[in-house]
Amino acid sequence: MTESSRRDISWIFALLAAYFVLQVGVRLATSHSLDLDEAEQAFRSQWLAAGYGPQPPFYNWLQYTVFQFAGVSLTALSIVKNLLLFISYLLYGLTARLVLRDKALVAIATLGLLTIPQMAFEMQRDLTHTVAVFFSASIFFYGFIRSLKQPSLGSYLIAGIGIGFGLLAKYNFAILPAAALIAALSDARLRPRIFDWRLVLTAAVALVITLPHLFWLKDNLDFATARTLEKMTASGDASYLMQVAMGVSSLALATVSFAALTVAVFALVFGKSLRPALAAGSELTRLLERMMLVFLAGILLLIVFGGAAGIKDRWLVPMLFILPLYFCLKIEAAGVETGKALRRFMPVIAIIMIGVPAALYGSVAAARFTGHYERLNRPYAGMLEILRRQAEPAAILAGDSLLAGNLRQDITSVPVLSMDYPGFNPDLTSLTSRRPLLLVWLLPQKGGSEALPPAMAQWLQTNLGMSAPQASVIDVPYVYGRGDDSYRFGYAWVNQPG
Repeated sequence: MTESSRRDISWIFALLAAYFVLQVGVRLATSHSLDLDEAEQAFRSQWLAAGYGPQPPFYNWLQYTVFQFAGVSLTALSIVKNLLLFISYLLYGLTARLVLRDKALVAIATLGLLTIPQMAFEMQRDLTHTVAVFFSASIFFYGFIRSLKQPSLGSYLIAGIGIGFGLLAKYNFAILPAAALIAALSDARLRPRIFDWRLVLTAAVALVITLPHLFWLKDNLDFATARTLEKMTASGDASYLMQVAMGVSSLALATVSFAALTVAVFALVFGKSLRPALAAGSELTRLLERMMLVFLAGILLLIVFGGAAGIKDRWLVPMLFILPLYFCLKIEAAGVETGKALRRFMPVIAIIMIGVPAALYGSVAAARFTGHYERLNRPYAGMLEILRRQAEPAAILAGDSLLAGNLRQDITSVPVLSMDYPGFNPDLTSLTSRRPLLLVWLLPQKGGSEALPPAMAQWLQTNLGMSAPQASVIDVPYVYGRGDDSYRFGYAWVNQPG
């Protein structure tokens, strides 16, 4: 890429950098509490492992490393996520610059990612492992396209890194490189790029990256896949035909949900020019079409032969993230004039760049007016502060990982265990001989028992040989609470001095 070319697209990356810095600021201003995926990262940062459960460990490893240097905090969580997103957009833009001659279309393709709700909104709201998938897919896609257009040792190496990271991000990522391989092999002009000795380097790099986890996976396959398979095959007592129908309909709905806004924005921006452009094509658009077809065929096989009944839209990220670039390639192939289109496109992007952070903040802050509370409205920090005035715990046993991760953020000096993750079970005997063990759990906000959960009582008996202690209740005002609204936690002290 020449110096003038870098200048031509540098404004895109400067705009995106400012946007992701804004997103970090908004997340920090919204709430100190953590959502599900954020709490998982904080909780699991207490140990380093080759595998943690149903999700591969790439994001856990990355976040663990950052926490070792920066400490466990919402700031570290938010910076890691938004840095990964920025790098992903950067690589996507570089890929677009590699295959598009029209600079306006490079901008539209790159910023067009913001028109995909799963990328612009959902990834900011809570997702972590899906962010890692997008990051890995962007690396692989850049290396793959560069290997086709400008093959070099480096391009094959980049593709291998993307595959390795992707397989450590989510297992369904494997469909993407498989789809790329099949799509390229079906074109005689592209086969030399596949039957190239440098592809061995791609495979070797991917294998080296994934090897530690593969050894773990060999001995923990059921643990790693049971929860995912349960989600995918949750069709109740439905017959086989009904399960297939449910799977196919959920795939269709997920595809529409993923692509609808992007199609609508491109239709708005390009108007009547879009329909004839979609009929145009090039060697690259046909390659991408084959990749998408193979990817969707792979998911259909999971439905028909694997029993999948519920396909989530975020599972389509490894492939359908290419849609904005695909549309721009079609538009360029049709020779559509793009100057006016870019001017119409930028106000839409401005609305998204302002609207998404505003919606994320507003969905939590509006609770003081509506009384409708999200997880980020829960006052975990306030609860812990009150309890620490009673005694300083030697360790904490939380009712679930969401609660455990939130507590871990504010008290990193003691181990925090979770009832829903028995894999982390350090020896507490020596710790609790001098200071008490704190038990904390979430209470039903309307009615329900306030007693110590039976599972916690059983845990105490099994692990410490102790009987169930007296349970207490604490009410703490919500974050952005309306009036006197408060959230209820159950807690108990074990071996409290005095």
